[in-house]
Amino acid sequence: MIGFLLRKTFYDLWDNLFKIVVLNLGVFACSAIVFIPAFIPGIFGSNAMVIIFSIIGIFVTSIYLAAVSRAIKPISDYGTFTFGEFLKAFKSAWPAGIVMGIFVLILFYIISEVFRFYLFDFEPQLLGLAITAVIFWITIYAVISFQYFFSVVIRLGPALFKSIKKCMLISLDNTGLSIFLIFNNIIAFVLSVFFAFMFPGPAGILLYLDEALRLRLLKYDWLEENPEANRRKIPWDAILIEERERTGTRTLRNFIFPWKD
Repeated sequence: MIGFLLRKTFYDLWDNLFKIVVLNLGVFACSAIVFIPAFIPGIFGSNAMVIIFSIIGIFVTSIYLAAVSRAIKPISDYGTFTFGEFLKAFKSAWPAGIVMGIFVLILFYIISEVFRFYLFDFEPQLLGLAITAVIFWITIYAVISFQYFFSVVIRLGPALFKSIKKCMLISLDNTGLSIFLIFNNIIAFVLSVFFAFMFPGPAGILLYLDEALRLRLLKYDWLEENPEANRRKIPWDAILIEERERTGTRTLRNFIFPWKD
């Protein structure tokens, strides 16, 4: 399943390269709001503007990414999307974006304040270290779970609190995949640096996560049809037969000169 996920994602990224780059440009523009405050203190002489602009930037970027996730869903489903549909996606995507923005702010507060307090200011120090360790692993679990959030909202229903619960359950039931996705996303992020975050960039990472969730949901469809089956032995080769046929295989020539086929 992992090999097929990587192959299909790469094919879809390549086939929609221009659109992915344009979407990433939008992410860059939204994120710029976060970095603008770095130049404001010298002008206004106040850190308040830095905080205000940073919070606004986080929410604007989160809402934009939520819309990107909704817009690229058809790509995972062997379709395509138009930028007109992307603009319409904001109407239904903004609540999920707000939730993600709140999550990012909470995460930032935990890293910048909570960890510092329990590590350096809490007494007794040994208990502080124990509490820090517990909070650390809860935070890691939350980050691993929340990577599915946008795709879960889109594919499994718009109820935000139920979506958070589903993210946690999916992460627990697919621990290996969830950890694999996190590390792959870190690699994709580093790779994006060399392409100025234009490819694969945030949009490419969101597409990858949606592809992963879509394929993983096939497991639950199969288990529903085969309730007596062993959950530890999922026959992915059989489940993915139709997916592999629709995706096909390509040579280097297919990528560079697709019109010659």
